[in-house]
Amino acid sequence: MHQPPIKGRGHAIRPNGRFAARDVDFDPELEPGPSPETELFAMQSRSIISSNDSPDISFDQSINPYQGCEHGCVYCYARPSHSYFDLSPGIDFETKIFYKPNAVERLLAEWEKPRYVVKPICIGANTDPYQPAEKRLKITRQLLKTFLECRHPVSIITKGTLMNRDLDLLAELASMRLCSVAVSVPTANNALKRVLEPRVPSATKRFALVSQLTAAGIPVTVMMAPIVPALNDTEIESILERAATAGARRAAWILLRLPHELKELFRHWLCEHYPDRAEHVMSLLRQASGGRDYDNRYGRRQRGQGPYADMLKQRFETASKQLGLNRPDARENLDVSLFRRPSGNQISLPF
Repeated sequence: MHQPPIKGRGHAIRPNGRFAARDVDFDPELEPGPSPETELFAMQSRSIISSNDSPDISFDQSINPYQGCEHGCVYCYARPSHSYFDLSPGIDFETKIFYKPNAVERLLAEWEKPRYVVKPICIGANTDPYQPAEKRLKITRQLLKTFLECRHPVSIITKGTLMNRDLDLLAELASMRLCSVAVSVPTANNALKRVLEPRVPSATKRFALVSQLTAAGIPVTVMMAPIVPALNDTEIESILERAATAGARRAAWILLRLPHELKELFRHWLCEHYPDRAEHVMSLLRQASGGRDYDNRYGRRQRGQGPYADMLKQRFETASKQLGLNRPDARENLDVSLFRRPSGNQISLPF
């Protein structure tokens, strides 16, 4: 399957999702057309909080205000989720974005239940809560207002510098130990970033965001996620140095994950952009994944195993220690004791 790249998009191809009942043939001589427009679709949710029981994930509950992500990161492990909508994990994932206009309403309904147990909720574990659609829709901001009103602890994962719009809410939450933030910066190489995560702000802007958050008293973790063998693994020490300089307290890393259709998508992208090292990248990945493109077993899917994975771990831990990152006193334990169950005055989104 060959399809020329589309400028400003992560993937140009539209392979079938694994549940699709129809086949699509691609013309190998097809010339690249203009970038498809992004479409937004309202999706009313019956529930908003997802529970997690995976032993290698650091949170028990999460919220995703959006399905699909316009950032277009080629490596995004959430891409296969678009198959559940009978859409492609390729270009459809980054051009057909679903949003949840009743997110606040559903969240308050969950919190009103007598059996609800307060645990920190992570926003953005699947798709970015500060992707471009958030600038207009403001669902993430409305959720943060709700967390603040009810004094519920929250953590956020993002690559989007739009987060600085919400510094007022985040700072107030953090002042009560109700908030922590993780900012993902897998590469500071602009040429690599343009094709790896085409619609994400530059690393310079993301490190500036880390500085803003730190100055506002918000605890920040910088995530090098993912580490892609033979593409950005040489940047571990330099990324961590910039993270520490910007004021991050902690740092973490995740090895490239290729579940389901992402295997095909990533190989296609490698051959288009890095044909000279495509096989080397996949060879190193298989070395860390038990001989497979992806090892989905708990304890291995995030970090891998074997000599290459051990080398990454050692380098990351050594650099973190030297830079004062991940000290025991830097671990942020969010406060669950301040929660105020919602009254009858529910917040609604202004559509």
